[in-house]
Amino acid sequence: DNQKINPMAASNLKTELIAQAEKAGFDVIRVLDAESVPPYQNYFADFIENKLYGDMAWMAETAARRTSPKALWPQARSVIVMGMNYGPKIDPLSQLAHKSHGAISVYAQGGDYHQLIKRRLKRVASWLAQTSGELVKIFVDTAPVMEKPLAQMAGLGWQGKHSNLVSKRFGSWLFLGEIFTTARLAPDPEEADHCGSCRRCLEICPTKAFPAPYQLDPRRCISYLTIEHKGHIPYELRKAIGNRIFGCDDCLAVCPWNKFAQLAREARFQPRPTAALPKLADLLALDEAAFRERFKGSPVKRAGRDRFIRNVLIAAGNSQDKQLLGPIERMLSDPSPLVRAMAVWAYKELAGAKALHKAFLRYGQNEPDKAVQTEWQKGLEKFAG
Repeated sequence: DNQKINPMAASNLKTELIAQAEKAGFDVIRVLDAESVPPYQNYFADFIENKLYGDMAWMAETAARRTSPKALWPQARSVIVMGMNYGPKIDPLSQLAHKSHGAISVYAQGGDYHQLIKRRLKRVASWLAQTSGELVKIFVDTAPVMEKPLAQMAGLGWQGKHSNLVSKRFGSWLFLGEIFTTARLAPDPEEADHCGSCRRCLEICPTKAFPAPYQLDPRRCISYLTIEHKGHIPYELRKAIGNRIFGCDDCLAVCPWNKFAQLAREARFQPRPTAALPKLADLLALDEAAFRERFKGSPVKRAGRDRFIRNVLIAAGNSQDKQLLGPIERMLSDPSPLVRAMAVWAYKELAGAKALHKAFLRYGQNEPDKAVQTEWQKGLEKFAG
């Protein structure tokens, strides 16, 4: 019986909740009614039906629970959406000029935000449960919650034409987390769309991943390809990836609303030395143990060594740095076919016909994997005739 546990007026409860969330380190806190239904249902249904999720099959498996907060937790009455600013010190696009180094997305240059936000959500949720006697559940972006539509309905910002959340106060740089609760809290007004006629985010995309404004094809998105995609990156997209080895900030970084962005106040969101523009040559030397040690506690670790080195090899092939030929050649005999295939592509991009043929005689003649065989064939055909 909630009436037996320190009853508090809903307005006072919300005021105290905001104070507790700010004390825990959150920069913005808003509320929406759990009955709210995000206005993306038709697009999301088409997205699932057309299998635009690529390797992210879990999106289809959890589709029903993503349609609304009530579908995920029927008892919920309110959803509290909170954001933490991770605004960078420098323009992320400046990384792209350093071709012999890898560009890592801003969000992954610091420590893994999932655990940090989860701990702080638990702190706020525990206070709410103890104070109100109501039930609570917390979610970070690993749960089947459509965070960005909920954040827009709660008033944190709006989904821009690139489908990411944009904030008047923080630009493109907000990590999100949610508390679902049985407590009734006054909802905040939804944020309006302030993109206007701007198309910068659509036009800058290197792989043309936006078939239309507000629509993203993840299968062409560099963030998806370098983080989620488990297989070989499509041949026709490799040059456009440039030196982006984990994620892509292009569409976020060009948003005009970033002029209001603020530097992150959380020290753990600042770049680690291991993730701030690392040398490709150093990354190509990583075996499994060295990879795990270098990226311990980092979001980069989730890609796994083989997928990460696949990305690094694409960057190496795009670098025009022939000093990387030695490190790339060592990858031609790597135990992983995912790595070997991209090593062949990268070697082909930097080596001449004579060097490639010599490498084939040493590494490729007895290659057992069909995908790697295809890479060798394409490489040799480049210099044929």
